[in-house]
Amino acid sequence: MANAFPSFLLLIFFSNIIFENTHACNHKERSSLLFLALTLSSPHLNWTSTDCCNWEGITCNHGGWITHLQLPSKGLKLKEGIFPSSSLGNLTHLTHLNLSHNSLYGSLDQTELLLSLNDLEILDLSYNLLFGVLPSSPPSCHIRMVDLSSNRLHGVVPSSFFQQAWNLTSFNVSNNTFSGPFPSSICRPSSSLQHLDFSFNNFTGSISSGLGKCSKLQVFRAGNNFLSGSLPEDMFNSTTLEEISLPLNSLYGAVSDRISNLTNLTTLDLSYNQLSGVLPLHLGKLSKLKHILLDSNYLEGSFPLSLMNSTNLVELRLGSNNLEGDISMLNFSRLGQLGKLDMRKNNFSGILPISLYSCKSLKAIRLNYNNLEVQIHPEILSLKYLSFLSLGWNKLLTNVTGVMKILLGCKRLVVLSLASSFLGEEMPNGVEMADFNGFQNLRLLDLSSCNLSGIIPSWLSKLKKLQVLDLSHNRITGSIPNWLGTLPRLQTLVMEFNQLSGEFPKELCTLPMLVSGQTAAQVGRQYLELPFYFRPSADAKPLQYNYIFYEPAIHLSHNCLGGNIPIEIDQLQLLRWLDLSANNFSGNIPDQISNLKYIEILDLSMNHLSGKIPASFTDLNFLSSFNVSYNNLGGPIPSGTQLQSFNASAFEGNLKLCGAPLPNKCQTTTKGADAPDMSTQDADTKEQQIPWFYVSVTLGFITGFWGVCGPLLLMRKWRHAYYNFLDNVQDRFHVMIAKRMASIKRRFV
Repeated sequence: MANAFPSFLLLIFFSNIIFENTHACNHKERSSLLFLALTLSSPHLNWTSTDCCNWEGITCNHGGWITHLQLPSKGLKLKEGIFPSSSLGNLTHLTHLNLSHNSLYGSLDQTELLLSLNDLEILDLSYNLLFGVLPSSPPSCHIRMVDLSSNRLHGVVPSSFFQQAWNLTSFNVSNNTFSGPFPSSICRPSSSLQHLDFSFNNFTGSISSGLGKCSKLQVFRAGNNFLSGSLPEDMFNSTTLEEISLPLNSLYGAVSDRISNLTNLTTLDLSYNQLSGVLPLHLGKLSKLKHILLDSNYLEGSFPLSLMNSTNLVELRLGSNNLEGDISMLNFSRLGQLGKLDMRKNNFSGILPISLYSCKSLKAIRLNYNNLEVQIHPEILSLKYLSFLSLGWNKLLTNVTGVMKILLGCKRLVVLSLASSFLGEEMPNGVEMADFNGFQNLRLLDLSSCNLSGIIPSWLSKLKKLQVLDLSHNRITGSIPNWLGTLPRLQTLVMEFNQLSGEFPKELCTLPMLVSGQTAAQVGRQYLELPFYFRPSADAKPLQYNYIFYEPAIHLSHNCLGGNIPIEIDQLQLLRWLDLSANNFSGNIPDQISNLKYIEILDLSMNHLSGKIPASFTDLNFLSSFNVSYNNLGGPIPSGTQLQSFNASAFEGNLKLCGAPLPNKCQTTTKGADAPDMSTQDADTKEQQIPWFYVSVTLGFITGFWGVCGPLLLMRKWRHAYYNFLDNVQDRFHVMIAKRMASIKRRFV
């Protein structure tokens, strides 16, 4: 026993040596990691201890070889913009490489990196700034997961990559710039592929057949590309499929009835394509379906009644198609989990069924642009989570005040659109709305095209979260209230085509969301349960916005507003669209408008503005649309600016305006050699003389017309004709005077 204790200590000593040597990292690999750290500009990695197996993000095997390098979301940046392929390529025993969600920029040298990592199983370089092409073969035959999404990779995705990736289960190259044909021969009978994501790229052509060979495929995504052709029939052989997501392509043809074979399907997203034909009658047999997104196609026929048995349905979007039928026949009572219903822009008719209110999970309802008979019942208050309601452009609603009083109880409403829903009623105001305390979460209110009369109601002043207010195309009278300028989040005001009078209130120039970028940044984007779509141009793909997307804008055209445009308008620094056309504004165009650095659309046409176009408008670098036609402007159009790029129609109707792009050139004041010897004072006197003969003739004509036709003004049907005639007379008078003045000027210049 006396010799046993020293032997025990000796055993522990040698065991520690063996343990340390077993886990101490390889010297060469340690050097490679240190070189990697040197290539980073930030952040500093605390790799200082002797044994690199203990460093952050590093895992070694029992032999001391590095098997895991995992540094996601660390804010990593490279100094020289060169991806450290050589140093990473020395980690030959690496099985897991995850540098995702960083800012790594540079060319990815796949030949040196990927082909040297023969044991690699997991490769995740997603959400970086890497560019380059994908190699024709995978880094190793052991590779199971490849995620290169959200980078700047380009070129084609070679089919050979999949043919050699025997163990590949997940492949994600979404949100890059890959192009060319969709890769073929992705699947083999023994394929292990479960997840494929090619979305948000530039792939063209049709989806190759063969997906049916992927016997384990669960997720297939290829949305936001330029794919065409029909859905491959063998896709419906992949009975393990749980998600098919192919939105925003150019796929055409019908949705096959064979889709009912996909009994595990939970998500079907074929929105924004060119699919046609009728919906499969037995679509509702897919009992696991949660999300059906088929909006913006050319689908026709009736609504499949089988969908009313899809008790797991959470989202149903069939908007912007040619579907028809009586919606009264639908019984929503079994759809207890339904949260989003979008059937906008179809040909549905009938009465909105009361059974819809039994869907207690409903958050969003969009049924606008149909032929429905919509009435708001108090039962809608049972939808405690309702935040999005759009019912406009159907058959007329009645009792706008009663409807609004009911909806005040929907405490979570964020979007309320009832456009073109009432006819000739009075805007809710006064005693009925005196106890107003609702809509505290409302961000968008649309009561446009309702032909409502009355004034702008004062209860709107309590909507402290309102971002978009659209009261256009009504018969609203009175002035614009000063309190509109105090709404803390208002950024889009649309009141065109009304009968508003008075001046442009200076208080409107203090809208916080249009004055300060800091204020605007503090207001978070409100997520919407149903997206809005915006198409930048006719041939462009629509952009999807899951939040309220409206340009910071003020639309007040086609009203009776007058007075001067306030100089305080330059406070609206974030304004992008200003439309004051077809009003009675007078005076000069404020030079201060040139301080609106972000203005893109400026329309001041059809007013009574005078003076010159401010030379400072040369500073409006973002101006893409400009119109000052039919005013009383004069002088030269500021030259050497983008104003010359606009069509001449943007300046027509200003008889004293000259210079490009108008055909009439500006006259110089230099006397020619043959000009009569006349003093400048005499020339100015002659130039300013008024042709009294033409004035007296015209005034006599107008007086005679008043004597004969004036009494007819008492008859309402003659008023419009009279005003049109008087405008023509005034226009002819202005033209005649202008021609006479020009003739006098030519004589003495």
